[in-house]
Amino acid sequence: MSSVSHCVVLGAGLMGRLLAHSLARLGHRVDVYEAQGPDALGSAARVAAAMLAPLAESAITELPVVRMGQHALKRWPELLHELQQPVFFQQNGTLIVWHRQDASEAQRFAQLLARTQTQLPSLPALQSLENTALAEKEPALQDRFQNALYLPEEGQLDNRQLLASLLDSLQTQGVGLHWNSAKSPEDFSPGNTGQPDWVFDCRGLGARQEWSALRGVRGEVIRLHAPEVTLQRPTRLIHPRYPIYIAPKPDHMFVIGATEIETEDLSPASVRSTLELLSAAYTVHSGFAEARILEMSSQCRPAFNNNLPKIYSLFVSVTYLKRPARSQARQYLSQKLR
Repeated sequence: MSSVSHCVVLGAGLMGRLLAHSLARLGHRVDVYEAQGPDALGSAARVAAAMLAPLAESAITELPVVRMGQHALKRWPELLHELQQPVFFQQNGTLIVWHRQDASEAQRFAQLLARTQTQLPSLPALQSLENTALAEKEPALQDRFQNALYLPEEGQLDNRQLLASLLDSLQTQGVGLHWNSAKSPEDFSPGNTGQPDWVFDCRGLGARQEWSALRGVRGEVIRLHAPEVTLQRPTRLIHPRYPIYIAPKPDHMFVIGATEIETEDLSPASVRSTLELLSAAYTVHSGFAEARILEMSSQCRPAFNNNLPKIYSLFVSVTYLKRPARSQARQYLSQKLR
């Protein structure tokens, strides 16, 4: 990329905003095109609990994702330091609890984490807590659980504050923001007169037409206001049928989730999922009984078949072709990248 380039970013979800922010900070001229409005209602990040838990997630994900999560724990404070508006960030560890009847499931889970630590010894060692140690670490759970696992240095942030703070940064830096303006790479001819030098496609599932290998994974979360609950860190409940996480945010707000369903259905959360999430949360802390339901949300995150992130460059192969040829080239690449 030249010293100063004109860059177009398609999509103003979390990735699009982060990329536009970084490009603008480097001095590039940036325009962002978003199919919806500035509130990010179509962004998966707006619904996500935004936990930073590489070891906890290693039980259900691939080792490269764990490595990226480990890097993210160091990178996020640096990124947040660049923003003017504050964003809630916490690195107080993750607590994993279970009921006595699920001890065998907890043992299996602990073995999975131990295997990850053998493969990545740079991860902080998990700690087994019993009675007194558990009560000292998380007083809100005193006498509620006999055992727990504590994963040091894991954390979380507030995605909605982050999206808002990034928007403020883009506005302050003079980034061109084009709301309700759906665009695709086909609408630009980088390198030609009057066209941007670079086009970055960050539309997520909005790029399904170009990238047929993309799929949506549905998640359902509930946001509660629970003044009687004082959890100090993300807490996960091990359960053979409906494991959950509880992520405490500022002002006694809690994000509880998450179902993970292989579907791109964006309809509201089902009664079954809602009952499972709320019932499981109540078994963690009875103070959730008087909590107020602020929101029940569902959204799909974009993913490939192996659940790993991918970056594709079409610049040389596609950009300088005429429009019909560009379309044919993209169809070919789409087939190759399935």
